[in-house]
Amino acid sequence: MAKRLIPLFNRVLVEKIVPPSKTNAGILLPEKSSKLNSGKVIAVGPGFHSKDGKLIPVAVKEGDTVLLPEYGGTEVKLDNKEYHLFRDDDILGTLHD
Repeated sequence: MAKRLIPLFNRVLVEKIVPPSKTNAGILLPEKSSKLNSGKVIAVGPGFHSKDGKLIPVAVKEGDTVLLPEYGGTEVKLDNKEYHLFRDDDILGTLHD
């Protein structure tokens, strides 16, 4: 389980969400039609300290669905699953239903 990795500073551990490749009716979808770089936040670091010494917390929390940049992040493999580490300021936003 990815809980064993606790990110440092303002890092966020994200598991990318793989969009479905076919509909409920069985129609195959091309990769480009459902490409949305999103992921689920698995773990977050405590934040980072400003020049004044104040702790600035991470903007997202565990369980959030976030919009990710197309490139970037550090790939991490744990228990045969792929995760990505991003800085808090690299995450583009949160997605809500």
